[in-house]
Amino acid sequence: MATFLFGEIIFGPVNSRRLGKSLGINLLPVSAKYCNFNCIYCECGLTRKGYGRLRKEMPAAGEIVTSLEKVLNDFRENNKIIDTITFAGNGEPTLHPEFPEIVDSTILLRNKLYPDAKIAVLSNATMISKVSVHQALSKVDYNILKLDSVNEDTVRMVNCPSGNFNLSRIIEELRNFNNLTIQSLFFRGEYKGRIVDNTTNQEIDSLLETVVTLKPEHVMIYTISRDTPVKNLSNIGIDELERIAEKFRNRGLKVSVSS
Repeated sequence: MATFLFGEIIFGPVNSRRLGKSLGINLLPVSAKYCNFNCIYCECGLTRKGYGRLRKEMPAAGEIVTSLEKVLNDFRENNKIIDTITFAGNGEPTLHPEFPEIVDSTILLRNKLYPDAKIAVLSNATMISKVSVHQALSKVDYNILKLDSVNEDTVRMVNCPSGNFNLSRIIEELRNFNNLTIQSLFFRGEYKGRIVDNTTNQEIDSLLETVVTLKPEHVMIYTISRDTPVKNLSNIGIDELERIAEKFRNRGLKVSVSS
């Protein structure tokens, strides 16, 4: 199926299912996805082998901040609404070597030009053991970290992490945030001759038991809404998503659902 990449550093605002009018910041190359996950449902497509060679194509912090300031000034002059300034784009934003500095500059610009807007980061959580990344994520309003499953086999089949990935360590690191939002995407299908399904009772119950211990401020439950790079994947209907959400709510968690 067709997928897409963001062709600019600053994009939108888009009407986000979860974040309202969201102005996006893409810290990554525009020519290809740059991510240490290779999620089979990713709207940006699959991660190329040797993607690390694209690091030289990342925009510098100065270019990013200048671009953001220009857009925010233009939007302010034209009375455009921005609910959220969101770090997203073509892969994993925390892989940018200047990510902490960019977050600090974004907070300053937000405070000056759009003080009512929130700042969000959509991340796969793989870099949160890095002190500077952890500190940066602790400063934003919505620290939204991915956890699609707590089953190692499922994570490796669905998210396809690269490098020295340690799910248990990431889960332990998630406990160290006070401003944590967990985002979990539910779907089912087939991949490489195997059934993929993180909606089973076993999957949901084990995820729930872990998430409860993380004490997140918010849980975002959603499903596939755009084309995926892997065929034979199906989204989940709103009624089923609500049934999953109700299990989380019954444990005292604040949950939002997007279909």
